[in-house]
Amino acid sequence: MNDRKILVAYFSCSGVTKAVAEKLAAITGADLYEIKPEVPYTEADLDWNDKKSRSSVEMRDALSRPAISGTLFHPEEYEVLFVGFPVWWYIAPTIINTFLESYDFAGKIVVPFATSGGSGIGNCEKNLHKAYPD
Repeated sequence: MNDRKILVAYFSCSGVTKAVAEKLAAITGADLYEIKPEVPYTEADLDWNDKKSRSSVEMRDALSRPAISGTLFHPEEYEVLFVGFPVWWYIAPTIINTFLESYDFAGKIVVPFATSGGSGIGNCEKNLHKAYPD
């Protein structure tokens, strides 16, 4: 579809974002990379009704950076990067910050995309752009 080298990187717990990422990669001819937490999230970790659940604790801490399992090889090869994630608490999960801060994407086209059961990507995009203006 395009002569630019494209990567679709995604974080998904339920499989919804993964399905969208796979479709996007197929349509754009992109490589696919799953952002996997070093310690996988359990169902209890994702219980947003529990203020002590792992995801709730991480999302209340702006400095939280959950570790990622594995590394992306040769990120410098990509010109366009789609970054996908589920919307958590109206923003991107903190593991997305871990990913974006782990590599130098300066000069790359970075396009966020999100899945959600009810909230939009507006706050996600605004917060990501504020944190990573370049």
